[in-house]
Amino acid sequence: MPSLPDPVDYAVPGFVLLVLAEMLVARARDRSRYCPRDTLTSLALGLGSTAAGVLSGGAVFALATWVYRFHLLPIGYAWWVWPVCFVLDDFAYYLFHRSAHRVRWFWASHVIHHSSQHYNLSTALRQTWTGFVSLAFLFRLPLFLVGFPPAMVFFVAGINLIYQFWIHTEAVGRLPRWIEAVMNTPSHHRVHHATNARYLDRNYAGVFIVWDRLFGTFEPERDDDRPRYGLVHDLGSFSLLWAAFHEWAGIATDVWHAPWAAKLGYLWKPPGWSHDASRDTSETIRARWAEREARRTSAR
Repeated sequence: MPSLPDPVDYAVPGFVLLVLAEMLVARARDRSRYCPRDTLTSLALGLGSTAAGVLSGGAVFALATWVYRFHLLPIGYAWWVWPVCFVLDDFAYYLFHRSAHRVRWFWASHVIHHSSQHYNLSTALRQTWTGFVSLAFLFRLPLFLVGFPPAMVFFVAGINLIYQFWIHTEAVGRLPRWIEAVMNTPSHHRVHHATNARYLDRNYAGVFIVWDRLFGTFEPERDDDRPRYGLVHDLGSFSLLWAAFHEWAGIATDVWHAPWAAKLGYLWKPPGWSHDASRDTSETIRARWAEREARRTSAR
């Protein structure tokens, strides 16, 4: 099985240059887009994520190689396989990303990416330290079982990650309609990072927004409802350890104190779920918002 380079390694210098360029633009247009402590936290979290990936990467690749031994089709490395693999890997990412917002166990790992109250290119570097613990790699195992070589899957996954970097910006408005219809764009992804009730748990796409359009999770950005970023309950801290592990600590506390019948619910139900309905999930927040909107509309 041939080895392929990690394309993200080659993209890192470009990431740094683009962050610096956006900081200069923000300095001239809107300094509020960058907060020095927030940016440093994002960069440090990105470095920590890289270290965690190095430590767990060997185990993930070994598992992928073992699963590939049982592949169903002799797909190989023909030229046409690459775009097929890229599209299917992006669909696998959509499934993972949707689960990462709908299942608290996966959210505990993914929440780190949403913990900034700013939305800029440095936010894209704010990545998880615990992806291996949350078993996020499971969503790509079907690709190996079908017959896509692990080296190919990890390569296209790197390209997918590179694409997602540039959409973390407010410096780019809406793109031509035909691009917005098919591709994930800064406008679509601003919605995904927003805490506005209208936007909660929407636009899970990696590269192709068509998955959200097909499965009913798409929401367009609106000029009359500008995105507000961060978490529904923000961290209130720039602590690296708290950003990386606060949701795991919350899960442990909830499971410890919950009745036996509810313990698994704090692992597998949506973030915000509680056995006594004392907290809000994205569904309850959206439902209250929709009710208020309906009342306001009927009163006009």
